[in-house]
Amino acid sequence: MSHSDNNGPAAVICGLGTARPDSRVTNEDICGGLGVSAAWIRSRTGIASRARAAHGVSTADLAVQAGARALRTGDGGRVDALVLATITPDHRCPATAPGVAARLGLPGIPAFDLAAACTGLLYALQVAAGFIAARTARRVLIIAADRIPSLVNPQDRATAPLFGEGAAALVVRAGERGAPGALGPIMLAADGRDGSAIVAPHGGFLTMRGPETFQQAVTRMSEASVSAAEAAGWRLADVDRFVPHQANARITAAVVRQLELEDSQALQFIEQVGNTSAASIPLTLAQASADGRLLPGHRVLMTAFGAGLTWGAATVVWPALSPSDLKEAVQ
Repeated sequence: MSHSDNNGPAAVICGLGTARPDSRVTNEDICGGLGVSAAWIRSRTGIASRARAAHGVSTADLAVQAGARALRTGDGGRVDALVLATITPDHRCPATAPGVAARLGLPGIPAFDLAAACTGLLYALQVAAGFIAARTARRVLIIAADRIPSLVNPQDRATAPLFGEGAAALVVRAGERGAPGALGPIMLAADGRDGSAIVAPHGGFLTMRGPETFQQAVTRMSEASVSAAEAAGWRLADVDRFVPHQANARITAAVVRQLELEDSQALQFIEQVGNTSAASIPLTLAQASADGRLLPGHRVLMTAFGAGLTWGAATVVWPALSPSDLKEAVQ
């Protein structure tokens, strides 16, 4: 399991923005076509509704909206690179990120897509931290954006109830280690031997082996969380807020039990938006900051698991964001 080292400046979160589609698809809207009840979906997933973008809205559209908001809440200065975490690019070629950068008024900077599925945000944070530690960038814009429902068979009860759409973005800058917003060591791993557990072939629908995915997610996120906390010099009892990838409320509950955390430590946002893939952690951070569940100084442990298989975890002491920044971030 790889992690960032202690050389060079730290990557410090200084901006946050989201793009949450206004439309909602409720359990009642889809349960009939799946041959199950709305209550069955809620009990199995923890989801009541999913965010869905309007027809014609692209991954780039969501990414631009979230990225622009993150840039406005940042502390100013030029962005030196853009990393877009997505597995639903608008084209097979070219990558979506260069067009997003151009629409944000950032031509000429390195901009590229990164495909690590639901772990994409953590992988992108590591890439950004590497740019900053190497002093090849002082500020990096990270965007996570996915439209997974476009990959899903609407009649597949294993996948159709799960996924929503959305995007979220973070600006990270060079700063001092240990400062508010500074990322701790980022733990990342992958194992392609089990890659067929979650797969969307070209021209086909996403399929998932549910029980296997559930067990792998619980085991891998628990292991990564312990490793990230230890690398940061934290005990799990020190964690104020635990932010797992919002895949399924039952998975979150199982990881919380495995780590012997309190339910109150775990932040969840899946009920209103569904599984938004790589965007789920920053969407949850933004919403919890806005509603007061996440406060400056809180020790935050983040973890994710996704197709690949990929997984990881990271820590951060949450920085202060002004009320106007928070309002802008979650509009």
